[in-house]
Amino acid sequence: MFDIERWQEIFDTIRKNKLRTFLTGLSVASGIFILVILLGFGQGMQNGIAKEFASDASNRVWVWTRVTTKEHKGLNPGRRIQLRNENHEYVTNRFADQLDRKSAVFRIRDVFVNYKNETIGYPVQGVSSGYQQIENEYISQGRFINQKDEESVAKVAIIGNKIKREFFKDVEDPLQEYLDISGIKFRIVGVYGDPGGEREEDRIFVPITTAQRVFNGSDKVNNLSYTLQPAASFEEAVAQSVRFTAGLKSYLQEAHTVAPDDPSAINAFNTLEEAKRYYGLTGNIKFFFWFVGVCTIIAGVVGVSNIMLIVVKERTREIGIRKALGAKPWSIVGMILHESIFVTALSGFTGLIFSMGLLELLGPHVEVDYIVNPSVNFNVALSTVLVLIFAGTVAGFFPAWRAARIQVIEALRDE
Repeated sequence: MFDIERWQEIFDTIRKNKLRTFLTGLSVASGIFILVILLGFGQGMQNGIAKEFASDASNRVWVWTRVTTKEHKGLNPGRRIQLRNENHEYVTNRFADQLDRKSAVFRIRDVFVNYKNETIGYPVQGVSSGYQQIENEYISQGRFINQKDEESVAKVAIIGNKIKREFFKDVEDPLQEYLDISGIKFRIVGVYGDPGGEREEDRIFVPITTAQRVFNGSDKVNNLSYTLQPAASFEEAVAQSVRFTAGLKSYLQEAHTVAPDDPSAINAFNTLEEAKRYYGLTGNIKFFFWFVGVCTIIAGVVGVSNIMLIVVKERTREIGIRKALGAKPWSIVGMILHESIFVTALSGFTGLIFSMGLLELLGPHVEVDYIVNPSVNFNVALSTVLVLIFAGTVAGFFPAWRAARIQVIEALRDE
């Protein structure tokens, strides 16, 4: 039942001790504020990492080579390892049941790309049809390279949105245009975009078979790119990609006579393994944020408990008079608890409103390295405040219990 007299007592006590109550409430509100802001930035880090990995397929394995650094089977270090078509074909056949998409990549070097009288200073790469899904690219116009293009050694090209904006802004349909690549005409058949933004849209793609044959690439490739079949869980997908990467490196080391412990000759990047490492780091950071926030809240709750002890001490004589007039112990407990819960709840919700409002206003505009749109689930934040109120109730119970146990004679003697 709503007791107007009880509320009048609470507000009267607060008015008499404005500064003390304000500082106590401030410590509680700041605890909730700090916790929510820290949790928001923890979520922002997860958003940022997810965005970083969104630019490529999440289960991508990418292989490249350098020079050997160790002697192996009589061969001196310093040999440059060159991948070949046969390596890609062997991996495709051997791991056929594990692979989803695959593509060898041949980078065309020392070529000049021109459109009419303009020079397009962007790299040209020969790729297969599966490269679109591996790079997680979408088609804005036309199409990507297909199997028919590879088989027919077609002279077709796909450009990025960035290139279209820079060199074809006055062209109604770039799909009707041709690029001059070192004197050879390539018809533009598609325009692609990339979730990674402009930095991933500055390449020109042509069929790998065309790139190798027309630009004297023979059977050389620079990179091998693969995505794996989906797995039932993230952990299983990571384990599967680790096994595949290990098997792939082992084959290439054997095929090119590379020492198994050579750290440079054969290199592989596994996005799932890297993602797991980043998410693990984010989890540890979020745990630290929780720890700091909870410690701050505990400090505030302890402050509430201390203030209630002071209140009980100041009102000892009043409590004795109440008991002499017949007040029951539970009414004394309720009086102290009521004030404790009110201060804790008001401060907690104030901190929650300010922190959520700040994240709502500024969060969408925050986009720095590995931190994007810091935010926090409202239910999580609300649950935190409810737990805080419960903690405030517990903190106020002990002073309240002490007040209820005060002997009437001793209380009336108190000055």
